[in-house]
Amino acid sequence: MTPKVLSAMQKITPFLWFDGRAEEAARFYTSIFKKSKIHSISPMSAVFELEGMKFFALNGGPQFKFNEAISFFVSCQTQREIDYFWEALSAGGEKSRCGWLKDKFGVSWQIVPPILGEYLSDPDEAKSQSVMQAMLKMTKLEIAGLKEAYASAGRKAGKARRQSDRGARLTKRH
Repeated sequence: MTPKVLSAMQKITPFLWFDGRAEEAARFYTSIFKKSKIHSISPMSAVFELEGMKFFALNGGPQFKFNEAISFFVSCQTQREIDYFWEALSAGGEKSRCGWLKDKFGVSWQIVPPILGEYLSDPDEAKSQSVMQAMLKMTKLEIAGLKEAYASAGRKAGKARRQSDRGARLTKRH
């Protein structure tokens, strides 16, 4: 890698170890992400950028493999965007559960709508648990299913409160 490319890198850069497929990986990833470019390719490495983040890919050999301990989280605003990244990144790879997949190089990705984090951190435990249970049943995340789980927990909680209030009023009358 040239000194110019090194000096232009951000403070922390993902460094990916491939078994002779760094250029192929750089071309694959930059074909999927719209805001992307390849900065350099050499026999030993490739430097590329996805959505403003630079990556360094090394042809390091077969000693190390990717695993789920590290993943890239792709935040998707719409179901259409989820569908696009889900299909594109999993092509030749492996689809898993809860929005996780491995691409054809073994790199793990999470394809997730921001609404999931909002719902899971809701202070209403019934709502967050309902969304968690719905998510655990999904492979690719479905925004409509997450919204329904959230809303149905809210409806159930509201119904339970109304019944409790009604019971308390009846008790006071007697």
